[in-house]
Order: sequence, then C-alpha cells, then structure tokens
Amino acid sequence: MTRAATVSSQTLARRIAQGHGEEPADVVIKGAKLLDLITGGLVDSDIALCGDTIVGTHGRYEGKRIIDASGLVAVPGFIDTHLHIESSLVTPLEFERCVLPHGVTTAICDPHEIANVLGSDAFRYFLACAEAMRMDLRINLSSCVPATHLETAGARLEAADLVPFMDHAKVIGLAEFMNFPGVIHRDPACLDKLEAFSHRHIDGHAPLVRGMDLNAYLAAGIRTDHETTTAEEAREKLAKGMTVLIREGSVSKDLEALIPLISRDASPFLAFCTDDRNPLDIGEEGHLDYMIRTAIARGADMLATYRIASHSAARNFGLFDRGFIGPGKRADIVLVEDLAACSVKQVIAGGRLVEEALFTDRTAVAAVGHGSVKCRPVTPEAFRVKARDGETPVIGVVPGRIITERLAMALPSRDGDALPDLGQDAIKVSVIERHGKSDGPAAGMATGFVHGFGMKRGAIASSVGHDSHNLCVVGVDDVAMAAAVNRLIAIGGGFAVADGERVVAELALPVAGLMSEQPFETVRHDLETLRAAAKALGVVLAEPFLQVAFLTLPVIPHLKITDKGLVDVDAFELV
Repeated sequence: MTRAATVSSQTLARRIAQGHGEEPADVVIKGAKLLDLITGGLVDSDIALCGDTIVGTHGRYEGKRIIDASGLVAVPGFIDTHLHIESSLVTPLEFERCVLPHGVTTAICDPHEIANVLGSDAFRYFLACAEAMRMDLRINLSSCVPATHLETAGARLEAADLVPFMDHAKVIGLAEFMNFPGVIHRDPACLDKLEAFSHRHIDGHAPLVRGMDLNAYLAAGIRTDHETTTAEEAREKLAKGMTVLIREGSVSKDLEALIPLISRDASPFLAFCTDDRNPLDIGEEGHLDYMIRTAIARGADMLATYRIASHSAARNFGLFDRGFIGPGKRADIVLVEDLAACSVKQVIAGGRLVEEALFTDRTAVAAVGHGSVKCRPVTPEAFRVKARDGETPVIGVVPGRIITERLAMALPSRDGDALPDLGQDAIKVSVIERHGKSDGPAAGMATGFVHGFGMKRGAIASSVGHDSHNLCVVGVDDVAMAAAVNRLIAIGGGFAVADGERVVAELALPVAGLMSEQPFETVRHDLETLRAAAKALGVVLAEPFLQVAFLTLPVIPHLKITDKGLVDVDAFELV
C-alpha cells in the first residue's frame, strides 16, 4: 500500500544473525513481561533489537546495550490513525516531542487544515517534517480543499494536484472524504479523486450517514470513519465492512459512547484516533494512553483495547511491519508500569529510546505560511446585525460535539440592529474571510448569533476556523470583537481574548495562522492563560477556542436527499 524502503542484504544478514543469537543484539530489553496480543498472557522474555527492527522474543539474548525494564510490561507502540497535527497548535517536530513520551510511535496525519490555507505547499512541508522526525509520521493526502463549495479557502486542490505526491514513501492514500453529499451524488471532481486513489487507502468522514446513503458512500471504495458518535451507528458501519476509528479529541469526544463496541471479536475492525487534540489536554490527560486507560476503566476488555491501539490500527492502514512485538517488526515498544492504568514509563521508537537527546540532532525544517492572514482591520460597526421580524436563527453549541443545534430566539433590538441577549445566552458570532479573496469587508464577512458559551462580556477570536480557516470571533460587544480580530491580524493569526478595547490574553500562531513556532510547553502555558481569561469573561465551555474554530464549518442539511438532489433544512449538522 505504501512504498517500503529497500533493505540491504548486509542489514538482513545482521538481523538474522542477531535474531539467531549468533552475535549480540544491538539492544536487549530485559526484565519486562511481554503482552501476548493473541492470548492476553504475560510472557517472561527478552526483546532483542537490531537497529530499528525487533529480531528476537520468547528467548534469552546477549546485547551490546541493555535496557533494564524490570517490573514493566512491554506492549506495541500506539498508532493514532487519524489526526490533524495543526490542532495541536505546534509544528510536526514539536508534536512528536509532545506525544512520543505517551507511547504514540506512529501517527497518520491529514494536513487538511494547513492545505486549506497553503495548498500543495502544505504537503511539501509536512513530508519534509515526516522525513526528519523520530516517530513515524504517515500522511493521507487531503481530499477536500476546500471542504465544500460553501467555503472560501486559501487554496483549491483537484485530483491532478494530489497525484504527484501519491508515491512518496510517507504517503498512505487519500484523507477523509468530507464531502459525502458530493460522493453520493457523483460530483465529477469527487469522482476524479476517488478514481485516482482507487488502488490506495481512502479515509472516510460520514457523520450520521446511514442506510442507502452509507451503501453508496462505501461503494466508492471508502474504508474508514472517525465521525461515528453512537454505538448503533457504529454497528451498522461495522456490519457493512467499514472500519470505525474511535475518536477522543479536545472537542469531539466519542469514546464513552463507543466503548460498548470494544471486544476481542470486534477488535480487528476498530482503531483509535484523536482527530483534533491540543497540547493542554495532552499535558493534563494524555493522548492515546488516555483513551486506553479510560476505556479499560469503563469496562472495556484489556486485550482488545491494546489490540485496537496497535495491531488493528496497523493492519487497517496496511502497515504490516508494526503493531506487534515479534521478530521482523518495527521496534516500536511501550513499557508500562500498569496495563490497566496504561502508565507509560519508557518508549522505544524505531529502536531508539525516547529521551530529550533523541530530538537534538534532527534536521531543521523551515516553517511555512507566514503572512497568511490577509484581511484588513475591522471597526466595531462592521459587526452590526439587522434586526429581523419575529425570531432570529441562533447556532446552538453542543459541548463535546462539533454537531450544532438550529435554534431560534426573539432577540432585543435597538435602532434597527439585533442585540445579544445574555439572559438567553445569545451572543454574536462573526466569520471574516482572511485569504484575500473577497472584495471589500462587507463581501468577506458575516455575523449572526450563537448560544452556549455563557459569555457575559468581551470577545474571543481565532484564526483556526475549520475547515477553511477564516477568522472567527464570538462576543458580547462589538468593541471587544473588533479588538480581538485586529490583534490576530497584527500577529499573523492565533487566539485572542479581549475585554472591551483591551486584549488580555493571546497566542500567536504565525505558521499559516494555525501553528506556533514555540515549544509545546510554551504553547501549553499560553493556552492555560487563554482559558483562564475566557473563564473570566463568563465562558463555561471547557474548550472555547476549539469550539470557536468549529463554528465556522459549513452547514450541510442532513435529512433525506430527494431524487433531485434537494434537501430538507429543518435540521443542521456541521461536517
């Protein structure tokens, strides 16, 4: 499925000799119990490594270097099967510093966010990073840039733009096909991409897609879905041969609902992913290690859980050289103190012990996307909303979900303008086109109302706005909204919190308006400051900045599609 690097006969000879015990292994892990992914038993065994490959288990070995793992349990390295590194708010090289200590030795990334800003340059940047990284970063090429025709993105990628990257050694296939209406209704551009990657892996994105619509979507050769939010929906997708990627991100939290699926029988058809997870949550809770311990604590079978985190993930994405601690497999090993708690003590990635020194000699990769916020400063008057007769449509935020509700409220007005109503928790939300593709501020700006933030004063703004990453701001007063937006324009993107005319907290994200060039520890600290500043404004959401980011998703009606391709608009879903 992906082009593997050629192994020389000399390297093969060394692996065979060390595996046979004829010469000392490069590294031997001693004292650990090995988790048998077949039976669930714990095996007393050395683990011998030759370079980046496991060459011996279920035996005793001499080694040039010994790693004492007494009292620990060895499990295969964890594989995050779908994520957007941009949502970690740090560059790929900082991302691995953040997650490798949590046991994530392989990540399958869709650079969808930065691709919507920079186009093909995003692939070049991520692939250069992947070649320099210590963990194994694999890329699925972004299939929906822009996500739908409803959006104004910074770039447009057609099938011809993706094909030149297809055979790169780090590329697996095509990333999440978000435009499921386009697939179902045979949009020509969608069909071109599906045809070009018909012999490769194609990731899905099918929230609430069921019945005949799901059959049509799967008939296109799409294999996985990370947008499943209920066990009932998951069971239908599994029954139709789809692999379900159980997701637990910073906003979309589906693990609790899908834990009932986790069993030894179902484990080959499941995997874990984070999709969008920021460094604050990684620091406070963890990454895939958090998903593993949480699932087990909620009653999931322990063996099935560890299979899903490694072996099943590897096989579902054609990575047959990993996901199992056995001779011939990639030496990605996690040493945990307690299986149920998934308490990671040491990590070996590609045969190398993960410690700070591992990262010091990496090849530097120059960041891209500076100057990507191209809109002009705004005035408070730009946020005025004309009052309606009767009720006003209001977006209803659902905590822990990217799906929103369609609400309607009678809002107060003054001089013909609709006003926020704190009693109903209805505040303003505005999206501002930032790629320089709109003529004049009025043509590139839209303002409405949102419910669910709990904000009592001020505003928060973000240049992280899925999927096209235009600026989004929510606020109680127009002065604070303008202050927050204008600060983001000045710093090249990021997050800002304003109280009146004063910006009280910010995080600069100059890499395409999505990522910081600072260490993840600095970003985590700044996020804590931002969270506290938002809370001081009355915000009740646990992750207000990512929630703001998802408010800019295109709204796609999700009721039965008619034979003419028309849709009902009584309910709405964010995709």
